Amino acid sequence: MSTKKATASHPEIPEKAYKNIPFLNSPDARMIRMLSEYLEPLSRFRRKRIKDTVVFFGSARNSTLKEAEGRLRKAEQAVLSLSKKRNDPRRMKKLEGDLRSARAQLKMAHYYEDAVKLSEMLTRWAKEISDHQGQRFVVCSGGGPGIMQAANKGAIGANGLSIGLNISLPHEQYPNPFITPDLNFEFHYFFMRKFWFVYLAKALVVFPGGFGTLDELMEVLTLLQTGKIKKRMTVVIYGSEYWKRVLDFDYLIEAGAISRDDMKLFSFADDPETAFKILTRELRKNYYNDHE
Repeated sequence: MSTKKATASHPEIPEKAYKNIPFLNSPDARMIRMLSEYLEPLSRFRRKRIKDTVVFFGSARNSTLKEAEGRLRKAEQAVLSLSKKRNDPRRMKKLEGDLRSARAQLKMAHYYEDAVKLSEMLTRWAKEISDHQGQRFVVCSGGGPGIMQAANKGAIGANGLSIGLNISLPHEQYPNPFITPDLNFEFHYFFMRKFWFVYLAKALVVFPGGFGTLDELMEVLTLLQTGKIKKRMTVVIYGSEYWKRVLDFDYLIEAGAISRDDMKLFSFADDPETAFKILTRELRKNYYNDHE
C-alpha cells in the first residue's frame, strides 16, 4: 500500500501506519481501536464543555402510547377477522400471541411517556444552573429506540443537549433522531460504552428493561457496593411494580446475599415528579457547590 508511485530515482513510499486501514482493522491494532473509543469521545465532550451527565437506562422495545394503541387495534382487528373464517388454528394461535404482546406493550407504554417528561424536566432545571464553565447534568442514553429515544426526545424538547452512546449490534440498533449530532457516538466495545455511561454520570435513572438494562443496573450497583465508584452517584429505579417482580430485593436480604444497607444505594420512583424531586435534591446536595 502506497501513496506515491515509484520512479527511477525514488523507491515507492509506503503508507503511514496510522493511515493503513487494513492494519487498523486487524487484531494487531485492537488496542488502538480500544484507545480510540476512549480518546475520541473525550475530545468531543471537552469541546462541548460537558462536565457531567444524568444517564437513562431502559428497554429498547418501549414505544409511545399512540404507537402502542395503534398496534393493539391492528392486532385485535386481525384476530377478529380470522375468527370469522374459523379455518386456520395455527394462524389464529400466532395472532393471539401477537395480541397478548400488543396488550403488554400498551401497559408498558406509559414508561416511554414518563421518560420524555422526566428528561425534559431535568434538562430545563440543568440549563438554569449551567454556566460558562460547562454544561451540567446533560441527559445521556444508549442512543437507540425505546426508553433511550424517550430520554433524548425530552432533552431536545427542552432545547438542551442530548447524548447518545450507541453500540454496533448484529441486528443493527440505529441512533434515534433526537441526539445532538456532535454527541452521537457509535461504539464497538461494550466495556468502553459502559465506561462512558459511568465516567461522566452523577445520576442514573433505570426504567424497566430486559437483559441489557439488568446488566447495566447490576454493574453500577456492584461498583457502588464495592466502593469502586468513589464519587457520589444517585440511582433512581423507576417503576417499583415492575422491578420488585423482576428483582426480589427482600429475598436477597433474607438469603444474606446483600445487606439491608445495600438498599440505600438506590431509590424507587413511580412518577416523573417524584423522580425529579429525588434527583434534583441529591444533585444539589452533592454537586451544586461545584457550580457555585
